[in-house]
Amino acid sequence: MHEIWSEIWKALVLIVVGMLVLRLAGRKSISQMTIPTTIAMISIGTIIVQPIADHSILITIVAAAVFIAVLIVVEWLQVRWSALERLIKGPAVIVIDEGQLVAKNLKKLRLTVDELEMSLRGQGISRLSDVKTATIEPNGQLGYELQDAAKPVTQAQVEALLAKYLGGSPAGNRAVHQAQTDSETDLFEEIKLQ
Repeated sequence: MHEIWSEIWKALVLIVVGMLVLRLAGRKSISQMTIPTTIAMISIGTIIVQPIADHSILITIVAAAVFIAVLIVVEWLQVRWSALERLIKGPAVIVIDEGQLVAKNLKKLRLTVDELEMSLRGQGISRLSDVKTATIEPNGQLGYELQDAAKPVTQAQVEALLAKYLGGSPAGNRAVHQAQTDSETDLFEEIKLQ
């Protein structure tokens, strides 16, 4: 029994250290990882599991259960306390502001301009000046807001124009109201205020 408790403590320590190491490693998702990054992550996983895998199958199963339990508890705590979520995941980081690169944030993320441009091209964006705000989210994905002049026209905006020029209709009034409501909520302002 003492051996099982010892392995539970080892598993707890290893998962906490593993989360910290991965947090320090950066924000790139698996799809964005380079070959060296992928090899490093696989190696970290192997190193974390090795002290447990050398023992009996029962101890390995107990340790795996502890890993899963800790993961579930950490995710539950993140939902309950946003401060813990920011500590573990980190906030989104602004990399383009008003069409201009934020070089210090790119350096902090260890992200090259070429990698950022590749992400932008993947979203169909061909010019930095078209981007009002772009962020690298905690999961490594690109979030962006286009400048007003670069945004595609929505159905609500077309209906609002039709209502304005062809006479007011209930659908047009709803479209105008929806367009005004959409302009009031800005998800990127929250990040800028952090």
